[in-house]
Amino acid sequence: MTGTHQVLSKGQNAPLTVSDVAVTLTLDAAADLSALLVTDAGTVRGDHDFVFYNQLAGPGVRLHLAQAGQPATLAIALSGIPAEISQVRTVITLDDAAGRFGNHAAPVAWLWDGAGNVLFEYRIDGLDTESIVIALDLYRRQGHWKVRAVGQGYAGGFAALVTDHGVSVDDEPARIPTSATSVAQSTPGMDRLPIDMRKRLDLRKQKVAVSLEKRGAGQLKARVILVLDASGSMSGLYSKGVVAGVVERMAAVAAQLDDDGTMQAFIFASNSARLPDFEIGNLPEWIGLHVRVGQMKIGRGTKRSKNLANGQLDMRNLGIGNEEQKVIADVRALVAKDPQPVPTLVLFFSDGGVYRNKEIEDQLRSAVTEPIFWQFVGLGRANFGILEKFDTLPGRLVDNVGFFAVDNIDKLPDEELYDRLLSEFPSWVAEAKRHRIL
Repeated sequence: MTGTHQVLSKGQNAPLTVSDVAVTLTLDAAADLSALLVTDAGTVRGDHDFVFYNQLAGPGVRLHLAQAGQPATLAIALSGIPAEISQVRTVITLDDAAGRFGNHAAPVAWLWDGAGNVLFEYRIDGLDTESIVIALDLYRRQGHWKVRAVGQGYAGGFAALVTDHGVSVDDEPARIPTSATSVAQSTPGMDRLPIDMRKRLDLRKQKVAVSLEKRGAGQLKARVILVLDASGSMSGLYSKGVVAGVVERMAAVAAQLDDDGTMQAFIFASNSARLPDFEIGNLPEWIGLHVRVGQMKIGRGTKRSKNLANGQLDMRNLGIGNEEQKVIADVRALVAKDPQPVPTLVLFFSDGGVYRNKEIEDQLRSAVTEPIFWQFVGLGRANFGILEKFDTLPGRLVDNVGFFAVDNIDKLPDEELYDRLLSEFPSWVAEAKRHRIL
């Protein structure tokens, strides 16, 4: 390191004279860098005050994950730290939860200014069996910021550390491959979800990221549109919660691909209807209103609902037939009316019974030069008609349609589902760019 800087010893503190700082590490083991923003009571105000690889930003703090030979960096704008936050705690966690710092050279924490000059160096000596250590604290004293060398190993595991600081986790977040941590995206609204749903979504986002990374598309962004079949034969899949499960698993795709974690949605049978837009933070409410597990009734004998919530459809208006071409046309119209600078991925779920083959083919052939990739997923073994043949249909500038069927989607592991779901989309994006469709 060049220039002059202060070397801290354990327990030592020093004043900070700059407002923008960054923390990096030097160590010979795979580890994560994270931060907790805590109040005078020693706890966070909410889960949004915990910055780590699954939530890359908090008030005044942003984590830049390690990549291309550059170390992970916590960028901290002290002027942006809320008044009720009294300290920012920086934490080092070994990737191997069964590992110990004592088996490695002592880690070194570096504190930099915004111009890239080293201000402080702290070598964390004396660690033994610990796999987690609090490195540096940035804290307020009489209106001014200071830094303290902490070097406190933490017994009880990662979950114990964050729980002691008020973060709502039940156990240690699952570790994921390093290649995935570099592409996983932070998603607005995640902190509003119930903890069990948030954990599932966190893990699934990582699996989506891995699937994209396998195809060289780790940084790919897209608008995601969900299409759900509500024809008469789908009644059982709604009532048993299968469709609700599909929606939750597709939320992870939107959370990873869309910067805002939003998703537009349509539902169809004899007719097509657009559902209210989906936001990650409203996932449980959206499923309750628009999937209605155990309540969905489709058929001629169904009575018209009298007490519909705001935005909720009367399912009788959809009918019970299969008119896929109508919802395809409606999705195309939406994309044409609301163009975006990213491609559109349509996730289309149906249990088959396809018979409007010519009309569907005409729609999808006409959509070849549009910035839309259509990924169809068949639920069960019913007749999927033209959808099964699109991969071999000639005469298209690009292959804009993917299809696969699965007997029981609930039993299909997330990794396999996302691999199959995203197998063709990245290659279509490349071809669409080559032909100036995108």
